[in-house]
Amino acid sequence: MPLSQQTFSPAGASTGAPVVLIHGFASSGDADWVAAGWPDAVTAAGRTAVVIDLPGHGDSTAAITEGAETSAVVRALGEAVDAAVAASGAEHADVVAYSLGARLAWELPAASPRVRRLVLGGISPFEPFAQLDTAELRAVAAGSAEPTSPLVGMMAQMVTAPGNDSEALIALIDGLASEPFLPGAQADDATPSGAPRVPTLFVAGSDDMMTGGIDGLVALVPDSALLRVPGDHRGALTSPEFRAAAIAFLG
Repeated sequence: MPLSQQTFSPAGASTGAPVVLIHGFASSGDADWVAAGWPDAVTAAGRTAVVIDLPGHGDSTAAITEGAETSAVVRALGEAVDAAVAASGAEHADVVAYSLGARLAWELPAASPRVRRLVLGGISPFEPFAQLDTAELRAVAAGSAEPTSPLVGMMAQMVTAPGNDSEALIALIDGLASEPFLPGAQADDATPSGAPRVPTLFVAGSDDMMTGGIDGLVALVPDSALLRVPGDHRGALTSPEFRAAAIAFLG
């Protein structure tokens, strides 16, 4: 499952590991990161920025045809991280991810030993996709039915937004729902299964209802901290406080 990516290099020689940026659901690397100036901030700090499009999003729409279970998407992200590291000549990469990207990046250090640090923004401790009836969602997205719940209505608006491939996004929902996010599940050694074991900064908007309960996720990661920044789910992503804190943490 190859994923489309863009690379932004600093004007001079890179002074550290590349920074991989992973966007949220029904968005793209351009919409979440490039438009908000993240590559400019990363390269200004002397680092290379690598912006990835998730399956079914941006320029990675074709990748959805190969299947999109959570484990498969995480493996593809791990391969993208490894490729970014190899191209840079560094030994590791840092990852900044938001919303769905953060939910997937939670499992990324287990998929790639190259991940050195994580910044997880806008992450929810709950799995919304497993609750969705995607047959209903397809009908609503096609305009042949009315939503029976606010969740279906919201998701239909997201997948049918201009520029989105609604069928690819719904196929991704099916794949992710088949392997739901269960961050509190225990492994045989009583360690939270899949919890990151690298230094991790959690970031949540002060008015972001989607991050309710994020403190529980922070408690599962030994070397972690939580930063609250101004804004709702979208506002936190574009806030200068988030950008500055992430770059300082990764530095």
